[in-house]
Amino acid sequence: ESLWTSFADGRVRLRIDNSCPQPPITVHQMFKESLEKYGSLNALASKKNGKWEKITFSEYYCLSRRAAKSFLKLGLQRFHSVAILGFNSPEWFISAVGAVFAGGIVTGVYTTSSPEACHYIAHDSKTDIMVVENRKQLDKIMQIWNRLPHLKAVVLYKDSIPETHPNLYTMEEFLQLGDDLSDTVLDDIINSQKPNQCCVLIYTSGTTGKPKGAMLSHDNITWTSAHCSRAGDMQPAEVQQESIVSYLPLSHIAAQIYDLWTGIKWGEQVYFAESDALKGSLINTLKEVQPTSHMGVPRVWEKIMEKLKDASAQSGFMKKRMLSWAMSLSLERNLNCSRSDVKQFWTRLADYLVLAKIRDALGLSSCQKHFSGAAPLNTETLHFFLGLNITLFEAYGMSETTGPHCLSGPYIYRHHSCGKPVPGCRVKLVDEDAEGNGEICFWGRTVFMGYLNMEDKTKEVFDEDGWLHSGDLGKLDKDGFLYVTGRIKDLIITAGGENVPPVPIEDAVKKELPIVSNAMVIGDKKKFLSMLLTLKSVLDPDTSDPTDVLTEQARDFCQKTGSKATKVSEIVATRDQAIYQAIQEGINRVNRNATNRVHCIQKWIVLPRDFSISGGELGPTMKLKRLTVLEKYRHEIDSFYEE
Repeated sequence: ESLWTSFADGRVRLRIDNSCPQPPITVHQMFKESLEKYGSLNALASKKNGKWEKITFSEYYCLSRRAAKSFLKLGLQRFHSVAILGFNSPEWFISAVGAVFAGGIVTGVYTTSSPEACHYIAHDSKTDIMVVENRKQLDKIMQIWNRLPHLKAVVLYKDSIPETHPNLYTMEEFLQLGDDLSDTVLDDIINSQKPNQCCVLIYTSGTTGKPKGAMLSHDNITWTSAHCSRAGDMQPAEVQQESIVSYLPLSHIAAQIYDLWTGIKWGEQVYFAESDALKGSLINTLKEVQPTSHMGVPRVWEKIMEKLKDASAQSGFMKKRMLSWAMSLSLERNLNCSRSDVKQFWTRLADYLVLAKIRDALGLSSCQKHFSGAAPLNTETLHFFLGLNITLFEAYGMSETTGPHCLSGPYIYRHHSCGKPVPGCRVKLVDEDAEGNGEICFWGRTVFMGYLNMEDKTKEVFDEDGWLHSGDLGKLDKDGFLYVTGRIKDLIITAGGENVPPVPIEDAVKKELPIVSNAMVIGDKKKFLSMLLTLKSVLDPDTSDPTDVLTEQARDFCQKTGSKATKVSEIVATRDQAIYQAIQEGINRVNRNATNRVHCIQKWIVLPRDFSISGGELGPTMKLKRLTVLEKYRHEIDSFYEE
């Protein structure tokens, strides 16, 4: 058996060696082990009519088996997929586990996907059954069903069925379909599964070209759930039952491994947020649930920071002074780990009087671990939370490493590092430059099987020894801590052949200019660097799209410069002199600290609207899609370089 495959029914050689000798198991074996230990504990909690409804691990397992039988009854074929299109819910989890039990492959689809994007994934993965949340998602599938030869049925789990349609079922109807199927039939299928076979497909959002389906094996899922979570100090329920809130898209590996699979492995209690969590309701859920561990992508932590800064900007003079005193003490202690008793007394007092109340207001007063993944955190966010006495532990990996391959945690932490490889996993750098930056490569049981139906793309990411090449640049310190310094693809190579990593420059500009929301450096094959800037604006509560109204923090910045502007359009239309001058001065300060002249920003422009998912500039986890931005604002960029 090879280390990789591009076939759904392929098998791979597992990367078992002395550093990770644990016997490989299937998803069903993992669930059975947990069932014996945690059967009577609550597993999933969701809100119905304002009340939390909970189901235990025993009920969860039984429902997953019922779903598996119903999938079989509807004609799910071995290694064909069940695609799930909807917001996080017990039905999502039960459908996912049921699909794997039935010998299928679970495929998450982003709720923001267009009908065409849904068609691509359903066609590529041979989707036999589609599970959708509501009529909005159902409409997308109705438009493409006749072009999906494999699609046998659709299950709707939130709304009622608008008009009857053959092979369209509610969740209740669906779960009853397989009740007459014998346990033996299901058990035979479960027992024939092998740990080195595929059970999960994660489609990478593909900033270039078509999305690629990363195939994950049973061993990828079960090994990562067990060992990566322990590296982050997640506790088994016999020590302490962890409570977490599920709200990030489950079609993305980060939430799927953290919420769903690790939840089963260690007997965690998973609470489902409301579907408008990222539009503002998340904090209410956190307050009710009081999770013991919480994970966010950088944009989530930034949004919390912006909200708190807005609230602080509106509070009275004394409150502002108290907060700034408490936060500066906490930040200093967390950065310098000072041991002086006097300092420690004041820091503890500040924490008790001020910071504990803020953590409480965020719903994080019982939270022992705060994780950030999917993209790098900037210094401003990191320091802001250290000021609240919240350490954000960064995780690093990719869909192709089943999520976290390197992890920070309470015992493995350095500022700006994403920690160390999980015990049993390895990292090496290739093609290092003079500063020690090289391409990060991965080895271990987290490493995926290959891309579905894409043999060439699969061969591109593995070298002849079977190491997975990430496309990311990083450096290792003498103690083995990894620092991710950028994407090879994002590296700007100027017309003069100079290499410029854009992220440090962008972060520096955002830090200097609190009015700036997004900054993007331009300069590939150009004579000098330029920059696109967007301003911080209030989000529409219904659509999460940026509006024209400046945030409290941005208005604060305007007032300090002597401008009366309250809208983005006012600033851009009039090229508001006070603000444009303040921005130029901020960029001058960044340029003064630049590594060399090549790294200086010569020209810039303020765009009329902030970047967003709907605008196409951000991917589903709020990652900047640089190529899309280059294309969308080509006219503005060209104007920088016209002679």
